[in-house]
Amino acid sequence: MKKFIQEFKEFALKGNVMDMAVGVIIGAAFGNIVTALTDDFINPLIASIGGAEIAGKIKLPWVDYAGLDSEAVTALCLNYGHFITTIINFLIMAFCIFLMVKAVNKIMSIGKKKEAEKPAEPPKEEVLLTEIRDLLKEQNKKAK
Repeated sequence: MKKFIQEFKEFALKGNVMDMAVGVIIGAAFGNIVTALTDDFINPLIASIGGAEIAGKIKLPWVDYAGLDSEAVTALCLNYGHFITTIINFLIMAFCIFLMVKAVNKIMSIGKKKEAEKPAEPPKEEVLLTEIRDLLKEQNKKAK
């Protein structure tokens, strides 16, 4: 499990061009699904466990909110709830992409492992030297 978590950290923090390309494509495809999952399931669970409003905001003390509608008030607040939701969405999407890339790499390595399992034939010089060694051993046995 520790190796799995380490691989996930390396993927999420480093990445390479292929991983990033896959991430962009899959991220676009699954973005709405992950957002719905976060908004409809994860956020209510977090709010019910911690008792905090996940879609919370902090009103700035120097701003006069009198007479503003709710949309304008939201635009003038620090919206930490939206930020937390975005972080959760990123982690879920990065983890899904990591699993997909890991599966693709595993599938691609299956053919390579079969090739690697076959023992390579030794060079001709090594075969000849082995035969000479065996012949010398036989001659030494006969001489004794």
